[in-house]
Amino acid sequence: MDKQKPTLAIYGIQDREVYEFPFYVHDHNLALMQNGRVELFLQQERLSRRKRDNTLHIHLKQILKDKKLLARDYDLVFVDNVVGRTFLTPSGDARFEAPLNHSLATGLEKGKCWWFGTEKEAFVLNHELAHMFSCLPFFGNFEENSLLVHFDGGASLSNFSAATFKNGKIEWLEYHWELKQLSTIFNANALVFAILGAKLPEQNAVPGKLMGFAGWGKYNPEIEKWLLENDLFQNIWGKTSVFLKKAKADFNIELKSFDQKNPFIQHVAATLQNIFTRSILEKLALLAAKTGAENLYYTGGSALNIVANTAIVKSGIFKNVYIPPCTEDSGLALGAAAFAEWQKHGKVEIHTPYLNNWNIENYKVDYSAETIRTAAEALVAKKVIGVCNGFGEAGPRALGNRSLLALASSKQLACKLSCNMKGREWYRPLAPVALEKNTRYFTGLETIHPLSEYMLLDLPVLPEKQGEMAGAVHADGTARFQTLFTRESNPFLYDLLDYLDKNHQVKTLINTSFNAAGEPIVHTREDALKSARKMGVDGLVVNGDFLPFTRKNQMKMFCF
Repeated sequence: MDKQKPTLAIYGIQDREVYEFPFYVHDHNLALMQNGRVELFLQQERLSRRKRDNTLHIHLKQILKDKKLLARDYDLVFVDNVVGRTFLTPSGDARFEAPLNHSLATGLEKGKCWWFGTEKEAFVLNHELAHMFSCLPFFGNFEENSLLVHFDGGASLSNFSAATFKNGKIEWLEYHWELKQLSTIFNANALVFAILGAKLPEQNAVPGKLMGFAGWGKYNPEIEKWLLENDLFQNIWGKTSVFLKKAKADFNIELKSFDQKNPFIQHVAATLQNIFTRSILEKLALLAAKTGAENLYYTGGSALNIVANTAIVKSGIFKNVYIPPCTEDSGLALGAAAFAEWQKHGKVEIHTPYLNNWNIENYKVDYSAETIRTAAEALVAKKVIGVCNGFGEAGPRALGNRSLLALASSKQLACKLSCNMKGREWYRPLAPVALEKNTRYFTGLETIHPLSEYMLLDLPVLPEKQGEMAGAVHADGTARFQTLFTRESNPFLYDLLDYLDKNHQVKTLINTSFNAAGEPIVHTREDALKSARKMGVDGLVVNGDFLPFTRKNQMKMFCF
Protein backbone atom coordinates (compact mmCIF):
# COMPACT_ATOMS: atom_id res chain seq x y z
CA MET A 1 0.00 0.00 0.00
CA ASP A 2 1.13 3.55 -0.77
CA LYS A 3 1.23 6.17 2.01
CA GLN A 4 0.65 8.92 -0.55
CA LYS A 5 -2.62 7.41 -1.78
CA PRO A 6 -6.01 7.68 -0.12
CA THR A 7 -7.88 4.51 0.83
CA LEU A 8 -11.22 3.59 -0.72
CA ALA A 9 -13.05 0.92 1.28
CA ILE A 10 -16.24 -0.79 0.14
CA TYR A 11 -18.74 -3.04 1.85
CA GLY A 12 -20.91 -4.20 -1.03
CA ILE A 13 -21.11 -8.01 -1.03
CA GLN A 14 -24.40 -8.89 -2.71
CA ASP A 15 -27.17 -11.05 -1.29
CA ARG A 16 -27.59 -14.68 -2.28
CA GLU A 17 -30.70 -13.89 -4.29
CA VAL A 18 -32.53 -10.76 -5.35
CA TYR A 19 -34.96 -10.09 -2.51
CA GLU A 20 -37.48 -7.28 -2.15
CA PHE A 21 -35.70 -6.34 1.08
CA PRO A 22 -32.16 -6.71 2.49
CA PHE A 23 -31.79 -10.24 3.81
CA TYR A 24 -28.44 -11.94 4.49
CA VAL A 25 -26.57 -8.77 3.58
CA HIS A 26 -27.61 -5.24 4.53
CA ASP A 27 -26.29 -1.73 5.13
CA HIS A 28 -23.91 -1.33 2.19
CA ASN A 29 -21.46 1.52 2.68
CA LEU A 30 -18.34 3.17 1.29
CA ALA A 31 -15.58 5.31 2.81
CA LEU A 32 -12.69 7.36 1.45
CA MET A 33 -9.90 8.22 3.88
CA GLN A 34 -6.54 9.93 3.52
CA ASN A 35 -3.83 10.61 6.08
CA GLY A 36 -6.00 9.07 8.77
CA ARG A 37 -9.02 11.29 8.13
CA VAL A 38 -12.39 10.56 6.56
CA GLU A 39 -12.96 12.55 3.36
CA LEU A 40 -16.18 10.93 2.19
CA PHE A 41 -18.60 8.48 3.75
CA LEU A 42 -21.73 6.95 2.24
CA GLN A 43 -24.40 4.72 3.72
CA GLN A 44 -26.18 3.54 0.59
CA GLU A 45 -29.63 3.80 2.18
CA ARG A 46 -29.25 7.55 2.58
CA LEU A 47 -29.04 8.03 -1.20
CA SER A 48 -31.38 5.27 -2.40
CA ARG A 49 -34.00 5.92 0.34
CA ARG A 50 -34.32 2.14 0.74
CA LYS A 51 -33.96 1.09 4.38
CA ARG A 52 -30.68 -0.77 5.03
CA ASP A 53 -30.03 -0.86 1.31
CA ASN A 54 -27.72 -3.55 -0.07
CA THR A 55 -27.49 -2.55 -3.74
CA LEU A 56 -24.21 -0.63 -3.74
CA HIS A 57 -22.76 -3.14 -6.22
CA ILE A 58 -25.46 -2.08 -8.71
CA HIS A 59 -24.96 1.67 -8.37
CA LEU A 60 -21.23 1.83 -7.60
CA LYS A 61 -20.04 2.93 -11.03
CA GLN A 62 -22.38 5.92 -11.19
CA ILE A 63 -21.68 6.82 -7.57
CA LEU A 64 -17.91 6.89 -8.20
CA LYS A 65 -18.34 8.62 -11.54
CA ASP A 66 -20.32 11.44 -9.95
CA LYS A 67 -17.41 12.12 -7.61
CA LYS A 68 -14.76 11.68 -10.33
CA LEU A 69 -13.36 8.75 -8.39
CA LEU A 70 -13.17 6.31 -11.29
CA ALA A 71 -9.95 7.90 -12.51
CA ARG A 72 -8.51 8.77 -9.10
CA ASP A 73 -5.75 6.54 -7.74
CA TYR A 74 -6.29 4.95 -4.34
CA ASP A 75 -5.64 1.83 -2.32
CA LEU A 76 -8.71 -0.37 -2.63
CA VAL A 77 -10.07 -2.47 0.25
CA PHE A 78 -13.19 -4.65 0.37
CA VAL A 79 -15.02 -6.17 3.34
CA ASP A 80 -16.37 -9.72 3.14
CA ASN A 81 -19.50 -11.32 4.58
CA VAL A 82 -20.65 -14.71 5.80
CA VAL A 83 -22.20 -15.32 2.35
CA GLY A 84 -18.90 -14.85 0.52
CA ARG A 85 -15.83 -12.82 -0.38
CA THR A 86 -16.58 -11.80 -3.96
CA PHE A 87 -17.62 -8.32 -5.01
CA LEU A 88 -19.19 -8.19 -8.47
CA THR A 89 -21.08 -5.49 -10.35
CA PRO A 90 -23.93 -6.70 -12.61
CA SER A 91 -21.98 -6.01 -15.82
CA GLY A 92 -18.74 -7.42 -14.42
CA ASP A 93 -16.80 -4.21 -15.04
CA ALA A 94 -15.74 -4.31 -11.38
CA ARG A 95 -14.89 -7.63 -9.81
CA PHE A 96 -12.93 -8.60 -6.73
CA GLU A 97 -12.18 -12.13 -5.59
CA ALA A 98 -10.55 -12.71 -2.21
CA PRO A 99 -8.68 -15.87 -1.22
CA LEU A 100 -10.76 -18.48 0.59
CA ASN A 101 -9.25 -19.40 3.94
CA HIS A 102 -10.26 -21.56 6.87
CA SER A 103 -8.75 -19.20 9.41
CA LEU A 104 -9.04 -15.47 10.07
CA ALA A 105 -6.14 -13.30 9.01
CA THR A 106 -4.91 -10.53 11.30
CA GLY A 107 -4.62 -8.07 8.46
CA LEU A 108 -5.28 -7.31 4.82
CA GLU A 109 -5.29 -10.15 2.30
CA LYS A 110 -4.44 -9.55 -1.33
CA GLY A 111 -7.07 -10.62 -3.86
CA LYS A 112 -7.63 -10.49 -7.60
CA CYS A 113 -9.36 -7.37 -8.89
CA TRP A 114 -10.65 -6.07 -12.22
CA TRP A 115 -11.56 -2.41 -11.82
CA PHE A 116 -13.43 -0.64 -14.61
CA GLY A 117 -11.15 -1.53 -17.49
CA THR A 118 -7.90 -2.51 -15.82
CA GLU A 119 -6.42 -4.98 -13.41
CA LYS A 120 -5.84 -3.33 -10.03
CA GLU A 121 -4.17 -4.28 -6.78
CA ALA A 122 -6.83 -4.70 -4.09
CA PHE A 123 -7.26 -6.24 -0.67
CA VAL A 124 -9.89 -7.74 1.58
CA LEU A 125 -10.29 -7.20 5.31
CA ASN A 126 -12.39 -9.77 7.11
CA HIS A 127 -15.75 -8.69 8.50
CA GLU A 128 -14.60 -9.26 12.08
CA LEU A 129 -11.61 -6.89 11.90
CA ALA A 130 -13.61 -4.31 9.96
CA HIS A 131 -16.07 -4.17 12.86
CA MET A 132 -13.30 -3.83 15.42
CA PHE A 133 -11.46 -1.11 13.51
CA SER A 134 -14.64 0.94 13.11
CA CYS A 135 -13.70 2.17 16.60
CA LEU A 136 -10.62 4.03 15.40
CA PRO A 137 -12.31 6.98 13.60
CA PHE A 138 -14.09 7.85 16.85
CA PHE A 139 -11.61 6.93 19.57
CA GLY A 140 -8.22 7.02 17.85
CA ASN A 141 -5.69 4.21 18.01
CA PHE A 142 -6.37 1.21 20.24
CA GLU A 143 -4.97 1.51 23.73
CA GLU A 144 -2.38 -1.01 24.80
CA ASN A 145 -3.56 -4.11 26.65
CA SER A 146 -7.00 -4.09 25.06
CA LEU A 147 -9.56 -6.74 24.23
CA LEU A 148 -11.20 -6.37 20.81
CA VAL A 149 -14.58 -8.08 20.50
CA HIS A 150 -17.05 -8.41 17.65
CA PHE A 151 -20.49 -9.95 18.25
CA ASP A 152 -23.27 -10.10 15.66
CA GLY A 153 -25.49 -12.38 13.60
CA GLY A 154 -22.63 -13.51 11.35
CA ALA A 155 -19.39 -12.13 10.01
CA SER A 156 -16.78 -13.95 7.93
CA LEU A 157 -16.00 -17.09 9.94
CA SER A 158 -17.84 -16.38 13.18
CA ASN A 159 -20.60 -14.56 14.96
CA PHE A 160 -18.31 -13.94 17.95
CA SER A 161 -14.64 -13.13 17.77
CA ALA A 162 -12.09 -11.81 20.24
CA ALA A 163 -8.52 -10.60 19.85
CA THR A 164 -5.93 -8.92 22.01
CA PHE A 165 -4.08 -5.74 21.14
CA LYS A 166 -0.69 -5.68 22.82
CA ASN A 167 2.62 -4.19 21.77
CA GLY A 168 0.91 -2.74 18.71
CA LYS A 169 -0.11 -6.18 17.42
CA ILE A 170 -3.37 -8.07 17.00
CA GLU A 171 -3.60 -11.70 18.07
CA TRP A 172 -6.75 -13.78 17.76
CA LEU A 173 -8.00 -15.44 20.92
CA GLU A 174 -11.05 -17.13 19.41
CA TYR A 175 -13.64 -16.89 16.67
CA HIS A 176 -16.59 -19.24 16.36
CA TRP A 177 -20.35 -19.69 16.12
CA GLU A 178 -20.82 -20.93 19.69
CA LEU A 179 -22.81 -17.85 20.71
CA LYS A 180 -25.05 -17.97 17.66
CA GLN A 181 -28.09 -18.88 19.75
CA LEU A 182 -27.62 -15.65 21.73
CA SER A 183 -27.45 -13.29 18.77
CA THR A 184 -30.28 -15.25 17.14
CA ILE A 185 -32.58 -14.16 19.97
CA PHE A 186 -32.52 -10.71 18.46
CA ASN A 187 -32.64 -11.41 14.74
CA ALA A 188 -33.84 -14.92 13.87
CA ASN A 189 -35.82 -16.42 16.75
CA ALA A 190 -39.29 -17.63 15.77
CA LEU A 191 -40.74 -16.93 19.22
CA VAL A 192 -39.50 -13.33 19.16
CA PHE A 193 -40.93 -12.77 15.69
CA ALA A 194 -44.27 -14.11 16.93
CA ILE A 195 -44.28 -11.92 20.04
CA LEU A 196 -43.53 -8.80 17.99
CA GLY A 197 -45.80 -9.78 15.11
CA ALA A 198 -42.82 -9.26 12.81
CA LYS A 199 -42.54 -10.49 9.23
CA LEU A 200 -39.34 -11.44 7.41
CA PRO A 201 -38.91 -8.03 5.70
CA GLU A 202 -38.73 -6.48 9.18
CA GLN A 203 -35.94 -8.72 10.47
CA ASN A 204 -33.38 -5.92 10.73
CA ALA A 205 -35.73 -3.90 12.96
CA VAL A 206 -36.47 -6.80 15.31
CA PRO A 207 -33.47 -6.30 17.67
CA GLY A 208 -34.47 -2.77 18.61
CA LYS A 209 -38.12 -3.69 18.95
CA LEU A 210 -37.40 -6.64 21.25
CA MET A 211 -35.09 -4.53 23.41
CA GLY A 212 -37.84 -1.91 23.81
CA PHE A 213 -40.58 -4.46 24.47
CA ALA A 214 -38.48 -6.35 27.04
CA GLY A 215 -38.44 -3.24 29.24
CA TRP A 216 -42.12 -3.78 30.03
CA GLY A 217 -41.52 -7.14 31.68
CA LYS A 218 -39.54 -8.63 34.56
CA TYR A 219 -36.93 -11.34 34.57
CA ASN A 220 -38.24 -14.66 35.90
CA PRO A 221 -35.85 -17.55 36.70
CA GLU A 222 -38.60 -20.14 36.21
CA ILE A 223 -39.34 -18.75 32.76
CA GLU A 224 -35.61 -18.82 31.98
CA LYS A 225 -35.35 -22.50 32.92
CA TRP A 226 -38.41 -23.23 30.79
CA LEU A 227 -37.09 -21.30 27.79
CA LEU A 228 -33.74 -23.05 27.93
CA GLU A 229 -35.37 -26.47 28.23
CA ASN A 230 -37.26 -25.66 25.04
CA ASP A 231 -34.25 -24.32 23.12
CA LEU A 232 -35.67 -20.78 23.40
CA PHE A 233 -38.47 -21.86 21.03
CA GLN A 234 -36.20 -20.51 18.32
CA ASN A 235 -37.34 -22.89 15.58
CA ILE A 236 -41.15 -22.89 15.90
CA TRP A 237 -41.57 -21.22 12.51
CA GLY A 238 -45.07 -21.91 11.19
CA LYS A 239 -46.04 -23.71 14.41
CA THR A 240 -46.10 -20.99 17.05
CA SER A 241 -49.07 -22.71 18.69
CA VAL A 242 -46.46 -25.00 20.27
CA PHE A 243 -45.48 -22.12 22.56
CA LEU A 244 -49.07 -21.32 23.51
CA LYS A 245 -49.79 -24.95 24.35
CA LYS A 246 -46.61 -25.27 26.41
CA ALA A 247 -47.48 -22.11 28.35
CA LYS A 248 -50.83 -23.69 29.23
CA ALA A 249 -49.33 -27.05 30.14
CA ASP A 250 -46.38 -25.80 32.17
CA PHE A 251 -47.67 -22.51 33.68
CA ASN A 252 -51.45 -22.93 33.40
CA ILE A 253 -51.54 -19.67 31.44
CA GLU A 254 -54.28 -19.48 28.84
CA LEU A 255 -53.04 -17.65 25.74
CA LYS A 256 -55.16 -17.40 22.63
CA SER A 257 -52.57 -15.28 20.86
CA PHE A 258 -49.33 -13.39 21.40
CA ASP A 259 -50.95 -10.53 23.29
CA GLN A 260 -48.27 -7.91 23.87
CA LYS A 261 -50.19 -6.51 26.86
CA ASN A 262 -50.12 -9.90 28.62
CA PRO A 263 -47.64 -9.85 31.56
CA PHE A 264 -46.45 -13.39 30.83
CA ILE A 265 -45.48 -12.47 27.27
CA GLN A 266 -43.71 -9.36 28.59
CA HIS A 267 -41.84 -11.41 31.20
CA VAL A 268 -40.74 -13.87 28.50
CA ALA A 269 -39.22 -11.00 26.53
CA ALA A 270 -37.52 -9.57 29.62
CA THR A 271 -36.12 -12.99 30.46
CA LEU A 272 -34.73 -13.43 26.95
CA GLN A 273 -33.00 -10.05 27.33
CA ASN A 274 -31.60 -11.14 30.69
CA ILE A 275 -30.24 -14.38 29.23
CA PHE A 276 -28.48 -12.38 26.53
CA THR A 277 -27.08 -9.79 28.93
CA ARG A 278 -25.84 -12.25 31.54
CA SER A 279 -24.29 -14.56 28.94
CA ILE A 280 -22.25 -11.86 27.18
CA LEU A 281 -21.18 -10.50 30.57
CA GLU A 282 -19.95 -13.93 31.64
CA LYS A 283 -18.09 -14.38 28.36
CA LEU A 284 -16.34 -11.02 28.60
CA ALA A 285 -15.41 -11.67 32.23
CA LEU A 286 -13.72 -14.94 31.22
CA LEU A 287 -11.79 -13.22 28.43
CA ALA A 288 -10.72 -10.40 30.74
CA ALA A 289 -9.48 -12.88 33.34
CA LYS A 290 -7.62 -14.85 30.66
CA THR A 291 -5.91 -11.85 29.07
CA GLY A 292 -5.69 -9.27 31.84
CA ALA A 293 -7.00 -6.71 29.34
CA GLU A 294 -7.91 -3.37 30.87
CA ASN A 295 -9.84 -1.94 27.90
CA LEU A 296 -12.69 -3.30 25.82
CA TYR A 297 -13.48 -2.32 22.23
CA TYR A 298 -16.89 -3.87 21.63
CA THR A 299 -18.48 -3.95 18.16
CA GLY A 300 -20.99 -5.71 15.92
CA GLY A 301 -24.76 -5.45 15.81
CA SER A 302 -25.07 -6.88 19.32
CA ALA A 303 -23.26 -3.82 20.67
CA LEU A 304 -26.40 -1.79 19.91
CA ASN A 305 -28.08 -3.58 22.81
CA ILE A 306 -28.01 -0.80 25.39
CA VAL A 307 -29.17 -3.02 28.26
CA ALA A 308 -26.19 -5.31 27.80
CA ASN A 309 -23.86 -2.36 27.17
CA THR A 310 -24.91 -0.78 30.45
CA ALA A 311 -24.33 -4.02 32.32
CA ILE A 312 -20.83 -4.29 30.82
CA VAL A 313 -19.95 -0.74 31.87
CA LYS A 314 -21.42 -1.15 35.37
CA SER A 315 -19.66 -4.48 35.93
CA GLY A 316 -16.28 -2.76 36.22
CA ILE A 317 -14.61 -5.64 34.38
CA PHE A 318 -12.80 -3.13 32.17
CA LYS A 319 -11.27 0.22 32.96
CA ASN A 320 -12.56 1.62 29.68
CA VAL A 321 -15.31 0.46 27.30
CA TYR A 322 -15.45 1.78 23.73
CA ILE A 323 -18.32 1.27 21.27
CA PRO A 324 -18.54 3.27 18.01
CA PRO A 325 -21.79 4.94 16.89
CA CYS A 326 -21.84 2.78 13.73
CA THR A 327 -21.05 -0.47 15.50
CA GLU A 328 -23.24 -2.57 13.18
CA ASP A 329 -22.64 -3.23 9.47
CA SER A 330 -23.09 0.42 8.50
CA GLY A 331 -19.58 1.07 9.85
CA LEU A 332 -17.73 -1.71 8.03
CA ALA A 333 -16.27 0.46 5.26
CA LEU A 334 -15.07 2.99 7.84
CA GLY A 335 -13.44 0.16 9.75
CA ALA A 336 -11.71 -1.25 6.68
CA ALA A 337 -10.46 2.17 5.58
CA ALA A 338 -9.28 2.90 9.11
CA PHE A 339 -7.32 -0.35 9.21
CA ALA A 340 -5.51 0.47 5.97
CA GLU A 341 -4.80 4.04 7.11
CA TRP A 342 -3.53 2.76 10.47
CA GLN A 343 -1.16 0.43 8.66
CA LYS A 344 0.06 3.17 6.34
CA HIS A 345 0.39 6.05 8.80
CA GLY A 346 0.41 4.47 12.25
CA LYS A 347 -2.62 6.42 13.41
CA VAL A 348 -6.20 7.41 12.66
CA GLU A 349 -7.58 10.82 13.62
CA ILE A 350 -10.59 11.19 15.94
CA HIS A 351 -13.84 12.33 14.28
CA THR A 352 -17.29 13.39 15.37
CA PRO A 353 -20.13 10.98 14.48
CA TYR A 354 -21.33 13.38 11.77
CA LEU A 355 -19.65 11.73 8.78
CA ASN A 356 -22.48 10.99 6.32
CA ASN A 357 -21.58 13.64 3.75
CA TRP A 358 -22.02 12.07 0.31
CA ASN A 359 -23.49 14.66 -2.10
CA ILE A 360 -23.90 17.17 0.72
CA GLU A 361 -20.25 18.09 1.21
CA ASN A 362 -21.20 21.77 0.98
CA TYR A 363 -23.70 21.62 3.86
CA LYS A 364 -22.69 23.94 6.69
CA VAL A 365 -24.56 25.03 9.79
CA ASP A 366 -24.90 28.79 10.17
CA TYR A 367 -27.49 29.81 12.74
CA SER A 368 -28.30 32.93 14.71
CA ALA A 369 -29.49 33.66 18.22
CA GLU A 370 -32.89 34.33 16.66
CA THR A 371 -32.99 30.80 15.24
CA ILE A 372 -32.29 29.37 18.70
CA ARG A 373 -34.95 31.56 20.31
CA THR A 374 -37.59 30.77 17.67
CA ALA A 375 -36.93 27.02 17.76
CA ALA A 376 -37.02 27.03 21.56
CA GLU A 377 -40.35 28.89 21.67
CA ALA A 378 -41.85 26.47 19.17
CA LEU A 379 -40.73 23.53 21.32
CA VAL A 380 -42.10 25.08 24.49
CA ALA A 381 -45.41 25.50 22.66
CA LYS A 382 -45.42 21.70 22.22
CA LYS A 383 -44.45 21.77 18.57
CA VAL A 384 -42.34 19.05 16.89
CA ILE A 385 -39.22 20.38 15.19
CA GLY A 386 -37.19 18.57 12.55
CA VAL A 387 -33.45 19.18 12.26
CA CYS A 388 -31.37 18.67 9.11
CA ASN A 389 -28.05 20.34 9.90
CA GLY A 390 -24.68 19.73 8.26
CA PHE A 391 -23.61 16.12 7.71
CA GLY A 392 -25.67 13.16 8.87
CA GLU A 393 -24.68 10.79 11.64
CA ALA A 394 -22.74 7.60 10.94
CA GLY A 395 -24.78 4.63 12.09
CA PRO A 396 -28.43 4.12 12.99
CA ARG A 397 -28.84 6.70 15.77
CA ALA A 398 -29.80 10.32 15.16
CA LEU A 399 -27.63 12.53 17.37
CA GLY A 400 -29.00 15.97 16.68
CA ASN A 401 -28.15 16.55 13.03
CA ARG A 402 -30.97 14.43 11.61
CA SER A 403 -33.40 14.49 14.53
CA LEU A 404 -36.97 15.20 15.49
CA LEU A 405 -37.12 17.23 18.71
CA ALA A 406 -39.99 17.77 21.14
CA LEU A 407 -40.66 18.46 24.81
CA ALA A 408 -39.93 15.40 26.92
CA SER A 409 -42.38 16.29 29.71
CA SER A 410 -45.56 15.20 27.92
CA LYS A 411 -46.56 11.57 27.45
CA GLN A 412 -49.28 12.67 25.05
CA LEU A 413 -46.82 14.53 22.84
CA ALA A 414 -44.44 11.56 22.94
CA CYS A 415 -47.24 9.23 21.87
CA LYS A 416 -48.22 11.56 19.05
CA LEU A 417 -44.63 11.77 17.83
CA SER A 418 -43.78 8.09 18.15
CA CYS A 419 -47.01 6.32 17.21
CA ASN A 420 -48.88 8.80 15.01
CA MET A 421 -46.13 10.73 13.24
CA LYS A 422 -43.45 8.05 13.00
CA GLY A 423 -45.66 4.96 12.97
CA ARG A 424 -43.77 3.16 15.74
CA GLU A 425 -45.16 0.52 18.09
CA TRP A 426 -46.71 1.53 21.42
CA TYR A 427 -44.06 -0.22 23.49
CA ARG A 428 -41.01 1.47 22.01
CA PRO A 429 -39.51 4.27 24.11
CA LEU A 430 -38.22 7.59 22.84
CA ALA A 431 -34.80 8.87 23.88
CA PRO A 432 -33.94 12.14 25.63
CA VAL A 433 -31.08 14.51 24.86
CA ALA A 434 -29.55 16.72 27.53
CA LEU A 435 -26.47 18.68 28.53
CA GLU A 436 -24.16 16.69 30.79
CA LYS A 437 -25.16 18.64 33.90
CA ASN A 438 -28.80 17.82 33.22
CA THR A 439 -28.18 14.14 32.56
CA ARG A 440 -26.63 14.17 36.02
CA TYR A 441 -29.67 16.10 37.32
CA PHE A 442 -32.10 13.45 36.08
CA THR A 443 -30.04 10.39 37.03
CA GLY A 444 -28.33 11.51 40.23
CA LEU A 445 -25.07 10.13 38.87
CA GLU A 446 -21.87 12.01 39.66
CA THR A 447 -20.31 11.11 36.32
CA ILE A 448 -21.88 10.17 32.99
CA HIS A 449 -20.13 7.55 30.92
CA PRO A 450 -18.79 8.86 27.57
CA LEU A 451 -20.82 6.27 25.61
CA SER A 452 -23.90 8.28 26.52
CA GLU A 453 -22.76 10.70 23.80
CA TYR A 454 -23.80 8.08 21.23
CA MET A 455 -27.04 6.88 22.93
CA LEU A 456 -25.42 3.52 23.71
CA LEU A 457 -26.41 3.18 27.38
CA ASP A 458 -29.59 3.27 29.41
CA LEU A 459 -29.44 5.29 32.61
CA PRO A 460 -31.81 5.10 35.60
CA VAL A 461 -33.96 8.20 36.06
CA LEU A 462 -34.59 9.34 39.62
CA PRO A 463 -38.25 8.66 40.52
CA GLU A 464 -38.79 12.24 41.65
CA LYS A 465 -37.49 13.55 38.28
CA GLN A 466 -39.42 11.23 35.99
CA GLY A 467 -42.40 13.57 35.68
CA GLU A 468 -40.17 16.24 34.10
CA MET A 469 -39.34 13.84 31.26
CA ALA A 470 -42.38 11.57 31.33
CA GLY A 471 -42.37 11.19 27.55
CA ALA A 472 -38.82 9.83 27.44
CA VAL A 473 -38.71 7.47 30.43
CA HIS A 474 -39.12 3.80 29.63
CA ALA A 475 -41.46 1.48 31.54
CA ASP A 476 -38.50 0.18 33.58
CA GLY A 477 -37.56 3.68 34.77
CA THR A 478 -34.54 4.10 32.51
CA ALA A 479 -33.80 6.39 29.60
CA ARG A 480 -31.38 6.16 26.69
CA PHE A 481 -29.83 9.58 27.07
CA GLN A 482 -27.81 11.33 24.44
CA THR A 483 -25.51 13.50 26.52
CA LEU A 484 -23.75 16.58 25.18
CA PHE A 485 -20.47 16.85 27.08
CA THR A 486 -19.10 19.87 25.20
CA ARG A 487 -20.48 22.58 22.97
CA GLU A 488 -18.02 21.54 20.24
CA SER A 489 -19.77 18.18 19.86
CA ASN A 490 -22.88 19.85 18.38
CA PRO A 491 -22.99 23.67 18.77
CA PHE A 492 -26.58 24.14 17.54
CA LEU A 493 -28.06 21.44 19.77
CA TYR A 494 -25.95 22.56 22.74
CA ASP A 495 -27.02 26.20 22.37
CA LEU A 496 -30.67 25.20 21.97
CA LEU A 497 -30.60 23.07 25.13
CA ASP A 498 -28.72 25.77 27.03
CA TYR A 499 -31.27 28.41 25.99
CA LEU A 500 -34.20 26.19 26.99
CA ASP A 501 -32.63 25.48 30.37
CA LYS A 502 -31.85 29.12 31.16
CA ASN A 503 -35.03 30.71 29.81
CA HIS A 504 -37.72 28.05 30.13
CA GLN A 505 -36.39 25.64 32.78
CA VAL A 506 -36.58 22.85 30.20
CA LYS A 507 -33.70 20.49 30.90
CA THR A 508 -34.18 17.82 28.24
CA LEU A 509 -35.88 17.15 24.92
CA ILE A 510 -37.05 14.07 23.11
CA ASN A 511 -34.60 13.25 20.34
CA THR A 512 -35.69 10.65 17.82
CA SER A 513 -34.46 9.94 14.32
CA PHE A 514 -35.87 12.06 11.50
CA ASN A 515 -37.64 9.36 9.50
CA ALA A 516 -41.03 7.73 9.19
CA ALA A 517 -41.51 4.00 9.77
CA GLY A 518 -39.76 1.87 7.17
CA GLU A 519 -37.71 4.77 5.80
CA PRO A 520 -34.04 5.65 6.24
CA ILE A 521 -33.03 8.72 8.20
CA VAL A 522 -33.28 11.83 6.02
CA HIS A 523 -30.08 12.89 4.28
CA THR A 524 -30.66 16.00 2.19
CA ARG A 525 -32.72 19.15 2.58
CA GLU A 526 -35.19 17.72 0.06
CA ASP A 527 -35.50 14.50 2.09
CA ALA A 528 -36.21 16.54 5.20
CA LEU A 529 -38.93 18.58 3.49
CA LYS A 530 -40.59 15.49 2.08
CA SER A 531 -40.53 13.56 5.36
CA ALA A 532 -41.71 16.58 7.33
CA ARG A 533 -44.72 16.89 5.01
CA LYS A 534 -45.48 13.20 5.35
CA MET A 535 -45.25 13.17 9.15
CA GLY A 536 -46.80 16.55 9.89
CA VAL A 537 -43.78 18.18 11.50
CA ASP A 538 -44.42 21.72 12.77
CA GLY A 539 -41.14 23.31 11.69
CA LEU A 540 -37.68 22.62 10.33
CA VAL A 541 -34.17 23.76 11.02
CA VAL A 542 -32.13 23.25 7.85
CA ASN A 543 -28.45 24.13 8.07
CA GLY A 544 -29.28 26.69 10.73
CA ASP A 545 -32.32 28.30 9.08
CA PHE A 546 -35.65 27.93 10.87
CA LEU A 547 -38.57 27.22 8.54
CA PRO A 548 -41.85 27.59 10.44
CA PHE A 549 -45.19 26.54 9.06
CA THR A 550 -48.65 25.57 10.23
CA ARG A 551 -50.93 22.68 9.37
CA LYS A 552 -52.95 25.11 7.23
CA ASN A 553 -50.12 26.14 4.91
CA GLN A 554 -48.07 23.00 5.23
CA MET A 555 -48.93 21.50 1.86
CA LYS A 556 -48.29 24.80 0.12
CA MET A 557 -44.90 25.19 1.70
CA PHE A 558 -43.82 21.70 0.75
CA CYS A 559 -45.03 21.82 -2.85
CA PHE A 560 -41.83 21.68 -4.88
